[in-house]
Amino acid sequence: MSGTLINLIIQIIAGVVGGHAVGTTLKNYTLGATGNTIAGAIGGAVSGQLLQELVPAMASAVSNVDIGAIVGQIVGGGVGGAILTVLAGVTKWMLMPPKST
Repeated sequence: MSGTLINLIIQIIAGVVGGHAVGTTLKNYTLGATGNTIAGAIGGAVSGQLLQELVPAMASAVSNVDIGAIVGQIVGGGVGGAILTVLAGVTKWMLMPPKST
């Protein structure tokens, strides 16, 4: 496997974890299990790739087994997944506010 693919897998998994964490924490903005997974994976992949472009040292995380770069991949993917999940949850809430009883 190439290093780029492994980096992408790390970012997607971290994004899914970030999406689920924020969905569990912010109950009003959760998208459900499937929605949190999808939004987290997309957010993790996009933010991780963007972060790799901004910080080129992170791109060689797997080939050099640099723990700092791998941690950066995990944090970047997790934060990106959490942010996209919250943005999607806020959008959902604005379009379909919860019904008051």
